[in-house]
Amino acid sequence: MNSPRKLVAILGPTASGKSSLAVALAEKLNGEIACCDSTQVYRHFDIGTGKATAAEQKGIRHHLMDLAEPDQIFTAGDYRRVAREALDEITARGKLPVLTVGTGLYLRALLEGLDDLPARSEAIRERLRRRAEQKGPEYLHRILSRCDSASASRIAPRDTQKIIRAIEVSLLAGKPASQLLGRGRDPLEGFTIIKIGLLPPRAKLYARIDSRVEEMLAAGWVDEVQKILRAGVSPSAKAFTFIGYAQIREHILHVTPLEPAVPEIQQATRRYAKRQITWFRRESNAHWLNGFGSEEAVHAEALRIIASF
Repeated sequence: MNSPRKLVAILGPTASGKSSLAVALAEKLNGEIACCDSTQVYRHFDIGTGKATAAEQKGIRHHLMDLAEPDQIFTAGDYRRVAREALDEITARGKLPVLTVGTGLYLRALLEGLDDLPARSEAIRERLRRRAEQKGPEYLHRILSRCDSASASRIAPRDTQKIIRAIEVSLLAGKPASQLLGRGRDPLEGFTIIKIGLLPPRAKLYARIDSRVEEMLAAGWVDEVQKILRAGVSPSAKAFTFIGYAQIREHILHVTPLEPAVPEIQQATRRYAKRQITWFRRESNAHWLNGFGSEEAVHAEALRIIASF
C-alpha cells in the first residue's frame, strides 16, 4: 500500500513571511507552491494582494493564482475543486505541494470539504440586501432569529454577509441552515497534512504591515489600479472590495488625496491580520514558529518539522 503523500500548509497573517518560507522549502524539498488566498485568485490585482513577483518566485512553479476575472464570483467550493486538481498534478510529478494559506476558509474547504448547502440565489440575496440598506442589518438579524435561532446566536448582528447567507439557505432548504451544517462533507484523503504557522510578535508584525503598504505603493500600486480601470473593469467589481483597492479606486475616480488613505489602508490591513490570527489559532495540529527572528532559524525549524513526518 502506498504511503500518504505529504502536503505542507504554511499558515499566517499577511506580511508574516509565508511566501519566503514556502519558496525556501520548495527549493530544499523539490516542491511547488499552491496559493490558498481568496484575493490572489483574481487576475490583474497583483501588487495589493501580495502575489509573489517573478523574482520572488525564484523559478519555483506557483499554482492557483489568476483563476478568475475581477467581476466573477469565486467561492470556497470553486477553490476546493481546482486546488484538489492542482495537488494531484503536483504530486503526480513527484513534487511536494506547499500551500501558502492566507484564507482560512479556503483551507478548511480543501481539507475538510464543505457542507451540503443550496446554491446561491441572487434574487433572494438582492432582496435581502435592499432590506438591509433600508432598515439596517439588525433588522435582518431579527428575521434570522425567527427562522434559525442557532445561526443567529453565532452570527454578529451587523455581519450582513453571513446573515444573508443563513437566511438564504434557510429559505431554499425549507429548514434552518444550522441543521445542515456538517452534512455532505468530503475531506481530503491520501495526504499527510503538515501545518506550519508563522506568528510574529504583534508589534513587529504591525510595523511590517505598515512598511509593506508603503512598499506596495512605491512598486506602482496606483498605476496598477489605473490600468485595471482603463481596461474596462467595473469600479463595482468584487475585486475592488479588497483592502487598499477600494481606497485607491476612490483616489483615482474622485481625485481625492492619496495621503490620508495610506494610514487607513494600513489600519485595515492590521485589522485583517488580527482576524487571520484568530482564525488560524483554531487550526488543529499546527506547529507555530515565531517569525521575524532569524530567517535561517525559522526555515531550519520548518525543515525539521517536515522531516519528522
